[in-house]
Amino acid sequence: MVKMRFAMAPGQHCLNAFRCSTARQPLLYTHLCSWTRPSAVMCFSKPSDNCSLHQSKCYHSLRHCDSHKLLQPSVLQPTTLRISNQNHARPGQAILQFLSPQHIMQVAPSVVKPYLQLMRFDRPIGTWLLFLPCAWSISMAASPGALPDPAMLALFGLGSFFMRGAGCTINDMWDKDFDAKVARTKDRPIASGKVNQFNALAFLGAQLSVSLMILLSLNWNTIILGACSVIPCVIYPLMKRVTYWPQVFLGLTFNWGSVMGWTAITGGVQWSVVAPLYLSCLAWTLVYDTIYAHQDKEDDVLVGVKSTALRLGDNTKVWLSGFTTCIAAGLTGAGVLCDQTWPFYLGVSYVTAHLAHQIYAVDLNDPDDCGAKFRSNRNLGLAFWAAVVAGNLLKSKDEDDKQIEE
Repeated sequence: MVKMRFAMAPGQHCLNAFRCSTARQPLLYTHLCSWTRPSAVMCFSKPSDNCSLHQSKCYHSLRHCDSHKLLQPSVLQPTTLRISNQNHARPGQAILQFLSPQHIMQVAPSVVKPYLQLMRFDRPIGTWLLFLPCAWSISMAASPGALPDPAMLALFGLGSFFMRGAGCTINDMWDKDFDAKVARTKDRPIASGKVNQFNALAFLGAQLSVSLMILLSLNWNTIILGACSVIPCVIYPLMKRVTYWPQVFLGLTFNWGSVMGWTAITGGVQWSVVAPLYLSCLAWTLVYDTIYAHQDKEDDVLVGVKSTALRLGDNTKVWLSGFTTCIAAGLTGAGVLCDQTWPFYLGVSYVTAHLAHQIYAVDLNDPDDCGAKFRSNRNLGLAFWAAVVAGNLLKSKDEDDKQIEE
């Protein structure tokens, strides 16, 4: 129960504070916020005015309450309405909050926290964007009418977590001098001196060792493909020094899992399906990482770092629209070539509409808005994954037999 407490000025009395004087204008309190701490709003209304109380940074309000029901007319003094939610969170919500990366970061020992920051533990968006192309591929390669292999999804999920952490560690080791000069990155562990290069290298080795153990649990073709991704992962951070298109190299590296996922399920690569899927994922990376790069474009100019944000400049939205067209065409082609059903194409339509909205709505000169649009790609990827799974469930066994014969 949300409890209401009125702190009245001396000499004042609260009479039927939650009843309005007329039936025609009842007290309206709409959509109580789930505040996590006590909040206060001030009412300075005269007796003849209606009382309109607003919660700061929240658009829920008390309206149409005759103030003489709240305040004595003889004295005009501020009245504070304190609203606090003293309920315990629901058990499920409490567990999710307890296990959230942000909470784990807060309670982690001080000696561990810099390494969690180094692998961006509290910012899981990168892990999602690395994992989702793998999940799409695994789901598309599943037997018609079947759900994707949960064990394989778990392996690729863990691999994405540790490889993303390794990639961030490599990036920060290369970029420590640049990061120290950029406002958004100057507090990263290596740039700020919390972690030295030797300890970062040891931590990198630990992450790569875990990733290798996961990789070795897959078939040989997938192991070979996984080994091929290590060198691009190491050299990608250097690309921003030599080309305005480092996002292309990021896309080539980041989406290699879409090839590995197919191979892990089928034992081989059906390039007629995997190639358009991989190129679509590459174009997707160009969209979201170009938006992301606009956060740092002013600092990048000062420190001499290159990016597609600087290369495309005022024409960014035109180019991103072109990349989105390539994404839609590539995903549609991949779906046709693996006999996908209507939910898959509904998902392609959603992806196209979502990206179109991102491109139209994003303010490329507002770092906060660029960051929000970048993070929204997790929801895009999850929605398309659901469409892929649904589309595969509607495929018939006859289609599987047809693919085997071919």
